[in-house]
This record gives sequence, C-alpha cells and structure tokens, in this order.
Amino acid sequence: MKKNLVMPYALIALLGIVTMVVMGGVGLAQMDQAEGEGGNEGTLDPAELVQQNNCTSCHGADLSGSGNAPNLNTVGDRYSKEELVDIINNGVEGSNLMTGDYANAEEAEVIAEWLLNGKE
Repeated sequence: MKKNLVMPYALIALLGIVTMVVMGGVGLAQMDQAEGEGGNEGTLDPAELVQQNNCTSCHGADLSGSGNAPNLNTVGDRYSKEELVDIINNGVEGSNLMTGDYANAEEAEVIAEWLLNGKE
C-alpha cells in the first residue's frame, strides 16, 4: 500500500488559509470598533477629551492652573468660544507650552463649549 505524500501538506495549507481568513475578519471587526463604529458614534465626552488631550498635565487635575498654565475654570471671563477653539487648535503665540493642535476641530468645539458653560 502506497501512502499519498501530498495529502498532509494540502491539509496544512488549507488549515493555514482558513486561519488567515478568520483572523482577517477578527482584525477588521476590531478596527471598526476602535474607529468608533462599535455603536457609540457621535458622543464626545468633554471631560474625557480633556484627559486624552493631556490638558490636565499642565492645567492640573481640576483645571485650576499650575505653574505657567492658567486657570481654565474661569476661562469664560477672558475668552469667547471662537477664541478658545482657536487657542486649542493653534496654541498661544509665544508660548512654548500651549503650541496647539491638541484636538481636531470637532473636539475643540466640544471642549470650548464645555469650558464656557460649566463642567458637569
């Protein structure tokens, strides 16, 4: 009786192809979820954005200011919403710390609105 030497290699190749297809599908599902397509699109939590964009590293955990960073709790007394969005996006001229580009345009709008209307 003669053994078929190709069959074990064919089974291994088939198993490898099936594994790649399954793992590719899992990877795509994870990418979709990471991009926000997992069910909570459109919800931007301002407090979470402030934390993610490292505002608290300079302005303090309660945003009351520390060192060279000003108090953000009273920022509405000094700036309009448009000015705040500009500062978040473009930074403060002459500042080495607040250089801008901390959030995209939509996030900057949400953060500015939150800073002006009270942080709840």
